[in-house]
Amino acid sequence: MRRTKIAAGLGLLAAAGLALTACNSGTPTSTPDESGAASEEATVWFEVADPAPTVDGSPTVEKITERGSVKIGVKEDQPNLGYLDPTTNERTGFDVDIARWIAASLGYDEDQIEFQAIPSANREQALINGDIDYYVGTYSITDKRKESISFAGPYFITGQGLLVAADNDAITGVDSLTAEETVCSVTGSTSIQRIKDETPAKTTEFDTYSQCVEALKNGQADAVTTDEAILIGYAAQDPDNLKIAGEPFSEERYGVGIAKGDTAFAEFINTTMTDNPEIWDAIFEKNLGPAGVTGTQPEPDPVS
Repeated sequence: MRRTKIAAGLGLLAAAGLALTACNSGTPTSTPDESGAASEEATVWFEVADPAPTVDGSPTVEKITERGSVKIGVKEDQPNLGYLDPTTNERTGFDVDIARWIAASLGYDEDQIEFQAIPSANREQALINGDIDYYVGTYSITDKRKESISFAGPYFITGQGLLVAADNDAITGVDSLTAEETVCSVTGSTSIQRIKDETPAKTTEFDTYSQCVEALKNGQADAVTTDEAILIGYAAQDPDNLKIAGEPFSEERYGVGIAKGDTAFAEFINTTMTDNPEIWDAIFEKNLGPAGVTGTQPEPDPVS
């Protein structure tokens, strides 16, 4: 039986009661210890389905079966969510592991996955064109997007949040912002506009969130704002210097983007996740737990 392993905390592993093994044909991902070395002690597995399941009525799964591989759209510039390490060429993150889990449930191992980095503006067209089979990458479910594609999930619910320095006790949430503070986000984002409209804080804008994080670290900004899931990724990457302040003050529901009308595939994804909540917990704990936050797997929307 083939298995792909996802690293998680030992306590969570024991609670989940999942099988451990020292051999597999999948590609392992592991959590670094304090020295930066990968730890193989905290490992949780999910199985690569063998034989692959039949998903009747799904044109997407039919194409995957004919091809013998899975094409997945992802992000690769969001630490602990969807990230491609330029040195090791390793893909990591909550969204990437969710994508791997879906592929494994369909019967496909790491070497049968083709990841494609798709810019946010091009996601719907990539699905419409059939360039990818599904997309997992901080992809908010909206009525406008549902006019051209469909979604499974949501698999994660977040909202706009604030990232601050770990020693900043003055900013405790959006309501605590004053005219003395400067908040950073990407140029033209709805996040920065909400800060302008709803708080007295000053704002500064850059092209990328990583530039905002650097501005925060060097004192040019007091906070960074965007979807809290993205901010959690940065906090998990550097918990000694960064933390989340307060609670989310909007709602974003991340779904798996799929071809319009493929209800059979949506049902398959939703069932896979709801039937295995311990795997979702393990993936969250591995990727976002180091930020000191907790997460709860949401109920998926009814498929229509």
